[in-house]
Amino acid sequence: MSLSHSVIERLRSILGSDHVLTAREDLISYSFDGTAALQQLPGVVVLARSTADVVAVLKLATETKTPVVTRGSGTGLSGGSLPSADCIVLCLVKLDRILEVDAANLTLMTESGVTTIQIAEAAAAAGLFYPPDPGSMKISTIGGNVAENSGGLRGLKYGITRNYVMGLEVVLPDGEVLWTGNKCVKDVAGYSLRDLFIGSEGTLGVITRVLLKLLPKPAAKKTLVATYDQMDRAAQTVSDIIAAKIIPCTLEFLDRTTVRCVEDFAKVGLPVDCEAVLLMETDGHPAAVAEEASLMEALARRNGAIEVRVARDEAEANRLAAARRSAFSALARVAPTTILEDATVPRSELARMIRFVEGIARKYSLRIGTFGHMGDGNLHPTFLTDERNKEEMARVHHAFQEIFDEAIRLGGTITGEHGIGVAKKDFLPKFAGDASMRVMRELRRALDPQGILNPGKMFD
Repeated sequence: MSLSHSVIERLRSILGSDHVLTAREDLISYSFDGTAALQQLPGVVVLARSTADVVAVLKLATETKTPVVTRGSGTGLSGGSLPSADCIVLCLVKLDRILEVDAANLTLMTESGVTTIQIAEAAAAAGLFYPPDPGSMKISTIGGNVAENSGGLRGLKYGITRNYVMGLEVVLPDGEVLWTGNKCVKDVAGYSLRDLFIGSEGTLGVITRVLLKLLPKPAAKKTLVATYDQMDRAAQTVSDIIAAKIIPCTLEFLDRTTVRCVEDFAKVGLPVDCEAVLLMETDGHPAAVAEEASLMEALARRNGAIEVRVARDEAEANRLAAARRSAFSALARVAPTTILEDATVPRSELARMIRFVEGIARKYSLRIGTFGHMGDGNLHPTFLTDERNKEEMARVHHAFQEIFDEAIRLGGTITGEHGIGVAKKDFLPKFAGDASMRVMRELRRALDPQGILNPGKMFD
């Protein structure tokens, strides 16, 4: 049944006609996110401009039992913001104000529609540092980062989004506004409700404001790139770096397929005849940075690196980091459909997992480029395929199943930073187990008894 005319008219009276979209050509832009091969037209799109707007929309949705899918920039990679049929898409990109940068308490208060790069730049302007850096940081919104608990290249040393959220304003499904958290470094009063909403993928409430922790800006940084003829040697370099009690801010890898695509795309001088490239970056006090960079170079050479290149200056370092960030875009030029996947294993199992993915590519006659965060065991097997080829897509699905099964077998997880959404909900029960699934379902029913928030995501 299509969304009723009366609901749309009431939305117009709440938000104004200019902020309620119903024309098909407008709805198409909101019918998909960054996940390949998934699309569904919503019933209506509303553009909230304030927490009060969100409250009013959710009260109406609860009254009329209308499903609501919250959305930021739509960069998610698990179908988390994919509309359900005849739903209200609640878009928050117009909640776009940074409300406060508090240098005394090292915090930043922001509305949820502000982009990650804007937050990083606002922190930098105050001489501070916001570490989480998802690959989509130039366009992803902080509300989406929190809802998906996004990671990034600096996760090894600095952690993920969860580690920087100090407080949240959340609108519950019935329109009640909840604030959890504060600027205190220590606070152990009651349940950690803040953590309940981080990574909840829009299924428990709508995040409208975020209080973030900032850090002092590192005084120095040095970037190195090492190339190898074997992935195992790159992996051993990482193990040796950690064993030497060095925690770099970045330890990234690219396999042969990805290196070739990135060099063709970015042209930064990466060698295309190697099996693996390792991007290493250390930051902190200048003396410590110099010492750590020198030791990492020595360890890379000891493990048989073909070449170790040290960035001459910040401009070259930024080009090398940008090349790594372009991996998805570079691979996406190769085939009509690019499916970027996400699995994490203990660091000690990463080389084995990469070899397993290579074997899966051969077994199912698929082209897969793999890159990711070698320092924290998070890899991104990227399938270069064509969603119009049903037989090939069936092989892709079987390959997914085997990759996730192997990640679990090795003590890993089915997602390190992309979330569950629609794409991985079939794999969640095997990973989480019966007790965890029961608790998650009961929490969801308690907060959203009518099931109107992001239905069909994470689990049915």
